[in-house]
Amino acid sequence: MTKKDSEEKDTMIDHESMEVDDTKEALESDPHTIESELESEITELRDKYLRLIAEFDNFKKRSMKERLDLMKTASQDVVMALLPVLDDFDRAKNASDNEDSDEEFSDGVNLVYTKLKNTLSNKGLKEMETNNENFDPELHEAITEIPAPDASMKGKIIDTIEKGYTLNDKIIRHAKVIVGK
Repeated sequence: MTKKDSEEKDTMIDHESMEVDDTKEALESDPHTIESELESEITELRDKYLRLIAEFDNFKKRSMKERLDLMKTASQDVVMALLPVLDDFDRAKNASDNEDSDEEFSDGVNLVYTKLKNTLSNKGLKEMETNNENFDPELHEAITEIPAPDASMKGKIIDTIEKGYTLNDKIIRHAKVIVGK
């Protein structure tokens, strides 16, 4: 080590010892000021810590809720794709149930229809009840209005063109209806 390096090191040590001496003097002269500063800093850090914990807890709850919502509606795309198939099955079944029709709904097709409907129902799909219900624009889409057959049917749904469905209590398709006026 050179003489110059040694002198610089001694100078640095002197400065550090002077800072320590100044801090000691400040503590000895007014310990209450330093104490109150430290207490306020501790209070501030504790407050930041508690806020950070609360924020993290809120984040965990929010992400858990989002994850549960996502799991509930994860199958929504598949169910939406199957709704036209279910509609076609309904139309075929209604046509075969009509006494004037020559169409027959075989037992095998009826079994497939029932199984599809039950499977979708088990996954949370529910058909909206619409006929003779009050029209609600939140749930129904009015295709047209026709004169009501009697006064009690005014503002009520006369016929359903396309069924509405909910998936786990979330509307995935609004019912298309005809309303009496």
